[in-house]
Amino acid sequence: MPLREFFNTLADTLTTNLHSGEVLTLYFEAEDSDFIRFNRNQVRQAGSVQQLELSLDLSAGYRHATGRCHLVGDLNNDLPPVQSLLAALRDQRRFIPEDPYLFYATAGYNTETMEEEDLPRVEVVLKDILTVAAGLDLVGLWAGGRLYRGFANSLGQYNWYSTGNFNFDWSCYHGGGGAVKSQYAGTSWDPIHLEHKMQRVREQLGLFHRPAKVLPPGRYRVYLAPTALMEIFSLLGWSGFGLKSHRTQQTPLLKMAQGKRLLHPLVNLSEYPGGGVVPCFTETGFQKPERIRLITQGAYQDCLVSPRSSKEYGIPVNAGSEIPQSLDLAPGRLKTNEVCENLEKGIYITNLWYSNFSDPNDARITGMTRYACFWVEGGKPQAPIDVMRFDESWYQMFGDNLLGLTTEREFLLDPNTYERRSLSSFRLPGALVDKFTLTL
Repeated sequence: MPLREFFNTLADTLTTNLHSGEVLTLYFEAEDSDFIRFNRNQVRQAGSVQQLELSLDLSAGYRHATGRCHLVGDLNNDLPPVQSLLAALRDQRRFIPEDPYLFYATAGYNTETMEEEDLPRVEVVLKDILTVAAGLDLVGLWAGGRLYRGFANSLGQYNWYSTGNFNFDWSCYHGGGGAVKSQYAGTSWDPIHLEHKMQRVREQLGLFHRPAKVLPPGRYRVYLAPTALMEIFSLLGWSGFGLKSHRTQQTPLLKMAQGKRLLHPLVNLSEYPGGGVVPCFTETGFQKPERIRLITQGAYQDCLVSPRSSKEYGIPVNAGSEIPQSLDLAPGRLKTNEVCENLEKGIYITNLWYSNFSDPNDARITGMTRYACFWVEGGKPQAPIDVMRFDESWYQMFGDNLLGLTTEREFLLDPNTYERRSLSSFRLPGALVDKFTLTL
């Protein structure tokens, strides 16, 4: 039985046996994924995961109880434990206090999105990766396959979403201890694109034959590649854009929200579900808008509003979570192949890590450079640099010190696989930044 039919039948069965005054919502998550782990450019571990999980929320008035269980995809086997879970939630609800911020969709908004992607067969992926990485000390993880989400409630609403994507996250090591990290994510496998990325890795590895340049602390012109920006935006996403954090003044972007600080007019940042790989509905059945404009021409515009924040503050729901899931930074005019020329003398930063806020009130971030970062002089990469710590304000990075954003952007998937493959994504350009502070 197709998963969509399975989920709808399960929902119909559960919602026809409710007690008077009860409302049941169901949220379904499933995946059919392949994983390949590489070490020294050889397959060290390969396998597949097929998992289905159902979350239930049973409410009567403002009292509700939630629970979840794993399924096998067969109604005869799955109905008994799910019905037992429903009965347990009914018993628990009697002892649970009212939740004043309980909020779920009641408009009966039905959708069905089944994206057809050109996903490669595992044997094709293996051949392509092992071929283009021949001779390299490659370590990485390839994950790909189909992902499913479904919502239903006892009010007659049904939503279904299925998509397919892949993410290849890898590093190549130089004998002297240096490494180059790269990532290739998407919905359509292109071996030529992979080859171009691997050629770029080989070029950067070649620079590790030169002695590392030791830089004193100071302020440098830098180029932050999309993968480096992903680290910064991931940190900001935890509390930067949600309505709750803004209303409680816990957001590190408070000065922007209050109109006291502006970024460069080039900065146009959106939560763009239509451009990512997330469903158009939330876990409580609300429809997501096509795009939420967070920052427009350097000024803060809108917040992400979860159902609970919507209930508390009276603002319409536009997101399931107040952490971005499909972050989109608009491109600029700087051509990627002219980055080093425009950098002229400075640092090419491919990756950052260990980022945290050193001063949240000023949106000041500290962290470390990671993997292949190079000193550029005369518009050409000259040598790798030693690992350094940065400490810089978001308002400076993307404000007065922003020199440009690249025209080309990169689609990056969150590589996390905790419990299940993540659907979070980023579409980011690179950024040329002046006076970027390196502290040690």
